Amino acid sequence: MALVLVSDFDYLLPPELIAQHPAARRGAARMLHMCGEELRDTIFFEFPALLRAGDLLVFNDTRVFPARLFGHRRGRRAQPLSPHNPASRDFLHGRVEVLLTRRLPGTAEVQAEGSSNAGEEQIWRALVRPGRKIMPGERLYFGPEEAPELEAEVVERGEFGERILRFLPVPDFFARLEQLGHVPLPPYIDRPDTPEDRERYQTVFARETGSVAAPTAGLHFTPEILERIRERGVETASVTLHVGLGTFAPIRTEVVEEHRLHTEGYQISEETAAKIALAKQQGRRVVAVGTTTVRTLEYAAALDPEGRITAHTGEADIFIFPGYRFRVVDALLTNFHLPRSTLLMLVCAFAGRARVLRAYEHAVRERYRFFSYGDCMFIEN
Repeated sequence: MALVLVSDFDYLLPPELIAQHPAARRGAARMLHMCGEELRDTIFFEFPALLRAGDLLVFNDTRVFPARLFGHRRGRRAQPLSPHNPASRDFLHGRVEVLLTRRLPGTAEVQAEGSSNAGEEQIWRALVRPGRKIMPGERLYFGPEEAPELEAEVVERGEFGERILRFLPVPDFFARLEQLGHVPLPPYIDRPDTPEDRERYQTVFARETGSVAAPTAGLHFTPEILERIRERGVETASVTLHVGLGTFAPIRTEVVEEHRLHTEGYQISEETAAKIALAKQQGRRVVAVGTTTVRTLEYAAALDPEGRITAHTGEADIFIFPGYRFRVVDALLTNFHLPRSTLLMLVCAFAGRARVLRAYEHAVRERYRFFSYGDCMFIEN
């Protein structure tokens, strides 16, 4: 089998088409409908009319938390800087940016040295800036400098440039995150987060806290649109996949098969597994809302020799690119994705690379808005 090249998934995108803000209101985004070889320009408000009675529409109900923290360091065990560098003193006591990417299990098993605070200790994987100089043993502080509300120690270096942070116990860790943290907007949104992002970078059906990025195809839904979907006789279900660092990680290889994905925690309930099994048995379509839902369903199906989905919790690292045979998903709602990204490769695997890239050329020509806060596509094969 011929190798798949990353360069085969490139396309030209004018920077001004990268959406920096959400649409004026949910449901108002443009939607490109791809059905076979036909492309039709419409708006998301029409999405319910494209579904069929009996379809099973599956969402990812993960909830984004304010995972970006700004703090400071005090230089404990910091790597020495040149005495000739006048910025050294400021650096050792300067600002630090932390993006929490994943909470590690078993955090209560390790006790912070000298800590008498109540609450459960938190161990997290994180990206830290400036990363190269922040080494194990470094202490990071968040909140007012004279009375920090959170304190973390860098305990080790992790994969993909991450650091492992151990937060000293506090009674209300996640409440403090809500107060101190910022919405982890993707790097291509070139602005600080705002109070509006707290609401708009979150789906209306978000329930399970744990993601550092939103499942963006779900951002278009409103309670009214969901009600119209149910009125059409469409069944709904949800899975949970907590979106992690892999969303931001570029592919650094030339050959697709050499790329390795991060694992992401997921959960499928007994109710959802039963709904999917019945839909497949009855020949009804399973319509996935977003690539995160696709990855969850297809990973779970790949665990069973017959492609059946059962209720369980696990770690997904499935990498879907052209040549993959889909077991569960029959139709897909998705936003437009970055050039050379794993998510674009998944969409190409589902609908065919040539068809998808033609659709992207059409979207660029028609001035669609791209990426997280942008417009969407509904793909029916």
